[in-house]
Amino acid sequence: MNFLFFILGLCPIIWLIIALIGLKIPTFKAAFGSLVISAVLALIVWKLPIGQVTTAALEGFLMALWPIILVIIAAVFTYNLSLKTGGMEIIKQMIASVSNDKRILVLLVAWCFGGFMEGMAGFGTAIAIPASMLVGLGFDPLFSCLVCLIANGVPTPYGSIGIPTVTLANLVGLENTGLAAMQTIQLFPFIILCPILIVMVTGGGFKAMKGVWGVTLASGISFAIPQLIVANFVGAELAVVVGSVCSLLVTVLLASKKETDPNYAIVVPAEEKITASRALKAWSPFLFIFIFLLLTSKLVAPINTYLAQFSSTVTVYSGKDPNTLTFSWINTPGVWIFLSAIIGGCIQKASLHDFTETLGATIKQMSETMITMLCVLGCAKIMGYSGMIADIAAFAIAVTGSFYPFFAPWIGALGTFVTGSGTNSGVLFGAVQKHAADTLKLDPYWVVALNSLGVAAGKMLSPQSIAIALSSVDAKGQDSKLLSMIMPYGIVFLIIMSFIAYFGAQMV
Repeated sequence: MNFLFFILGLCPIIWLIIALIGLKIPTFKAAFGSLVISAVLALIVWKLPIGQVTTAALEGFLMALWPIILVIIAAVFTYNLSLKTGGMEIIKQMIASVSNDKRILVLLVAWCFGGFMEGMAGFGTAIAIPASMLVGLGFDPLFSCLVCLIANGVPTPYGSIGIPTVTLANLVGLENTGLAAMQTIQLFPFIILCPILIVMVTGGGFKAMKGVWGVTLASGISFAIPQLIVANFVGAELAVVVGSVCSLLVTVLLASKKETDPNYAIVVPAEEKITASRALKAWSPFLFIFIFLLLTSKLVAPINTYLAQFSSTVTVYSGKDPNTLTFSWINTPGVWIFLSAIIGGCIQKASLHDFTETLGATIKQMSETMITMLCVLGCAKIMGYSGMIADIAAFAIAVTGSFYPFFAPWIGALGTFVTGSGTNSGVLFGAVQKHAADTLKLDPYWVVALNSLGVAAGKMLSPQSIAIALSSVDAKGQDSKLLSMIMPYGIVFLIIMSFIAYFGAQMV
């Protein structure tokens, strides 16, 4: 009977896998199907009254709307506005002007700038933009996609101003800072490893590390340590943003002092000189995001405490043990990102028409993503309140026992592989991980964080990530070839992650 409930409980997720991979149904339609299946199962099998099914879904919808969809629209709007004003073009030129060593250029574009774009916007921009930049610099399209996929996995749990981690923490009732810090501890070796892999792929093997060991290691360490500090004291929102900026600055500083090895020299197109004034204008929206989010974080307690009063709490679910939703109307990342985009856009001389046209285009561009988030959060809430999540976790624990942590990253990877989203993976499986931790009496922060650890590998392999990468470099139709190129990296990452997960669970 337990096996039957396990299989039935998994049906919304099994449908998602079949719909996306087998039937090639668009994600938002597949997610709607999962929502319907979860509601029907909750009514018929788990005997949840229709009023409770409805309010469970409604709670999920409200969680999706504020703050998740708000920050998604705000982040992508900021990026799109920077494209329209020409600010993003200046940022790209600045990065490309640092060195003509192709190993350094790939580090700067795929790793440092890609990490920054993931932290600020996410949702494919951190793959598409760096990959197109590399092709513009003369790199092979498939190579450009490969290095950007390797680079994008590790920052994903903190993408789009930390939304995957913040959502996961809220969903399972853990502290944002504690979960963000634990995730960084688990990801730390991979943050160091990724720049090394990127350089090796660029130069054709281990020999490519000659002469750039110092820069490469510094690029990883200067990313990892600031990220850990910010995650621990501020939270997930700025962790990757600060890490990527520190890595960018350190890599630029060290690279500017090195002579280019002729074996790795590449001709960089000459660009007009960029003045300090133009550079500041180009970076202004992102600088304001950093300043606003830092000033309103818990690091500046008086401001944070004052703004906390502008919030509302509401209980939506009508059944037993409902969660209480808190809506922060001012001190939420989406509000500050929108404000930063408006101020930055004004500095860059954007017109009212530019603002309205870009916002309309952004909402249209992200409409399917918004529907997906609504359906996935609604589905997750129904599964949680009905008891599906508890039954899935109970069976998984019964089968794997004390070895459950070994498989936990694979669960997180599966969620991201199917949906293409670290946020969706956390929503689908975060409660399973938390339930497993409670049952096995393991540290909940460690086990829940393992879901995000797996996200880093699943993001590399996701068909959605691969499609975004190929479309950005005009190489559509080569999905299977790119998947075969990235697959070994993703599998090796997952195997290493499993051992870290298991032995780490015995120590924390």
